[in-house]
Amino acid sequence: MLNNVVLIGRLTKDPEVRYTSASNTLVANFTLAVGRSFAKQGEERQTDFIPIVVWGKTGEFASKYFKKGMQVSVVGRIQTRSWDDQASGQKKYATEVIATEVGFADSKREDATSGNNTNVANTFGSIADVTATNGFSPNTDDDLPF
Repeated sequence: MLNNVVLIGRLTKDPEVRYTSASNTLVANFTLAVGRSFAKQGEERQTDFIPIVVWGKTGEFASKYFKKGMQVSVVGRIQTRSWDDQASGQKKYATEVIATEVGFADSKREDATSGNNTNVANTFGSIADVTATNGFSPNTDDDLPF
């Protein structure tokens, strides 16, 4: 069985960073606004808001270089989890994408520190394809829900 997700979308806000208490591992979270490629007749295209979780060096990369509104690519897997809410006593569920690779997908790339995303890719060698869109057709700014 295969659980593989490939997404291109825009960040709804800057990534949030936290560290695990047990091992002090960095975890970055952000939401990706992804436009659907179809629309029902007479309706506008819909946008899905997908929670993304990025661990370790890949999360460090995302937290350092990703900003609200940027178009990015994400490769990962869908994961669900559940927990008992202490306040309501109800079981809660979450579905998220656990990213294994992230990259830039904007046609206009801006790196304020070096002016060259190739340097970013070399610094974070484990991050695949931070300078290309992998052949995907990115959304236009007109598709933004915000």
